[in-house]
Amino acid sequence: MRIYKNAWFAKFARKERIGDAALCDAVDRASRGLVDADMGNGLIKQRVAREGEGKSGGYRTLIFLKQAERAIFAFGFAKNDRENLNNRELSEFRRAASVWLGLSRAEFEQEIEAQALQEVGSDDQDL
Repeated sequence: MRIYKNAWFAKFARKERIGDAALCDAVDRASRGLVDADMGNGLIKQRVAREGEGKSGGYRTLIFLKQAERAIFAFGFAKNDRENLNNRELSEFRRAASVWLGLSRAEFEQEIEAQALQEVGSDDQDL
């Protein structure tokens, strides 16, 4: 499974000091069926712990997930900053998940080359 983050999420993760290891852990849990919330169309919500704290007081991330192939971190927020997404936002993220997960391998590689996504680093990319 290859893991990516879009430009918005990369900036968010850097600002909040969310390391790639925490992102890999979130995807690993999801790939084992431990999904915090399945939002439909390949969109999941997964908790990521704040450094030195638990997941409940940490961050909520939205991930476009295509099992055994790719995961794309698309959006995140701190639980204390925001309760949840509204219906319009949820609908937009579901549509975006369908588009991103529906790309062919060649189309997806073009997006990577265009730097729309950056790969999440990990010691073990075979999660």
